[in-house]
Amino acid sequence: MAYLVDTNVLVRLANSTDAKHDVAAEAMLKLHDLGEILHITPQNLIEFRNVATRPLKDNGLGLSPVAAEADAAKFEATLPLLAETPEIFPKWKAIVESLGIIGKQVHDARLVAVCHVHGVKNLLTFNATHFAALANYGSGLTIVEPVTISGHLP
Repeated sequence: MAYLVDTNVLVRLANSTDAKHDVAAEAMLKLHDLGEILHITPQNLIEFRNVATRPLKDNGLGLSPVAAEADAAKFEATLPLLAETPEIFPKWKAIVESLGIIGKQVHDARLVAVCHVHGVKNLLTFNATHFAALANYGSGLTIVEPVTISGHLP
């Protein structure tokens, strides 16, 4: 099975001092060991750079652009990148219009659109509640929290 890895998982992987770092790393390793394919999207890399270079006081990682790019390059080298295709925008538009998605959640809806277009049925995220309404759209999507894979207690 294929999984799309949400940006919040990548952010925790890049921050070894984050309380959820080990959970993220272990979940990714276990899924890999099970033969699951873990994907990212260009959107993940854009969002990652946003968080990675944002100051700590603004809930970011406070990394330099060079350090953020080095982490992003590691993700690109190890996680297959799902291509941007012309079908993603109309699928995203259909999702946000049919579910009335507003605000920051439009970004989550776009990740769901990418999953639908590429036939990815699972999304690995620390924010399962953000995807609850989106999961049942269309052919559906299974939302998986890393703690359910890693076995760590939240």
